[in-house]
Amino acid sequence: MPIFSVKTTASQERTVADMLAEKEMPEIQAVIAPDQLTSYVMVEATDGSVFARILDEIPHANGVIQGSDGPAKSPFSEVEHFLSPTPDVEGIAEGDIVELIAGPFKGEKARVQRIDEGKDQVTVELYEATVPIPVTVRGDQIRVLDSDER
Repeated sequence: MPIFSVKTTASQERTVADMLAEKEMPEIQAVIAPDQLTSYVMVEATDGSVFARILDEIPHANGVIQGSDGPAKSPFSEVEHFLSPTPDVEGIAEGDIVELIAGPFKGEKARVQRIDEGKDQVTVELYEATVPIPVTVRGDQIRVLDSDER
C-alpha cells in the first residue's frame, strides 16, 4: 500500500496525525508522525485522491507532496527506519559525562563506566561521591553533557 507525505506546520505534526486518524476513513490505513521528521506526517492510504477531500478540513495540514502524476508515493523502505525503536543508550559512550535526570540521584553528574545495550542500562560513577560507587540506571534516566567522541 502506498505511503504519502503530508506537509504540516512545524510542531503541529502530532495534531495533524491525530486528526487524520480520527477521520476513520477506510482509505486511510495508518498515520505516523516520527519525532525525527519535522513538518511532515506519513500516511498509508489506498489512494492519494483521499487527501484532496480531507486536508482542507484539517488545520495545520498544508498539502501532500506532489509527484509528476499526482500525490507522490513513498516506498516502505523510506519510512521503515521510523518504525523500529532506537535504544535509549544509543549515542552514549564509555567515559561520557552525564547528568542523571530521574531517580534518587537526580541532578547528579557522573561518568559512564559501562553500557549494557541488551538491557538498555548504563553503569555510571558519581562525581560527588567520596567513595566511588557504581550505579546502574536505565538509559532514559541520563542526559549526556560531554562526550569524549566530540
